[in-house]
Amino acid sequence: MVWRVRRVYTGHNKRGRAVIIEDGLAPNVKEMASMPGLALTDLWETTGPLARNDGNADAADRTVRLEPPRGGSILRIVEFPPDKAWRDSADAKAAFESIGAGHAKDKQSADPMMHKTNTVDYIIVISGEICAVVEEGEVLLKPGDVFIQRGTNHSWSVRGDVPCVIAAVLVSAAPLGKPAASKKSAGKPVTTAATKATKATKATKATKATKATKATKATKAPAKRATKVARKAARGR
Repeated sequence: MVWRVRRVYTGHNKRGRAVIIEDGLAPNVKEMASMPGLALTDLWETTGPLARNDGNADAADRTVRLEPPRGGSILRIVEFPPDKAWRDSADAKAAFESIGAGHAKDKQSADPMMHKTNTVDYIIVISGEICAVVEEGEVLLKPGDVFIQRGTNHSWSVRGDVPCVIAAVLVSAAPLGKPAASKKSAGKPVTTAATKATKATKATKATKATKATKATKATKAPAKRATKVARKAARGR
């Protein structure tokens, strides 16, 4: 049976007063069909680097997927069953595809759970015990322990008889080896200090040239007027 979590979230009423919007069992639960007993309960989601607190809609009311939106985050509860309940019969490809992450599975690994995401994950063990497995090592996590997963290839293993429940916050991260870029700067040339200096120099030269042109015109104007006066005087003689 899937472990259910009580979720309470706040908001504002029409008068702008803080209120409790919802208090009850989190409804957005997905149990992995090909990994019986493995369940994800999504509690909240943000869709950009600057979270929004306006409105009272349930931000987790959408299809459960492994990774957060680009620049966003996901808060979720995950229940891992004992390995013996699923590892010998799991269809890893189908499992990851069912949560929109067919690309995350490590196709070279014999471990069906081994995968990698472009996220920083903050993991807190609530109950049970679980082994966090990476390519060269593993660590046993117990209730109250915190595990920070930073875009590494990793897997999970429950070797006892009791399921493990964890709380996880997944934060979108730049792919390893690539710098983080904002939506505004994506696809646009990078402005460096040298570029700014060049632009400033060009602007200064353009300003000086304009002033010089105006000064030359101003100097020539009186001479032109004097010439016209002299010509009129000559014709009147």
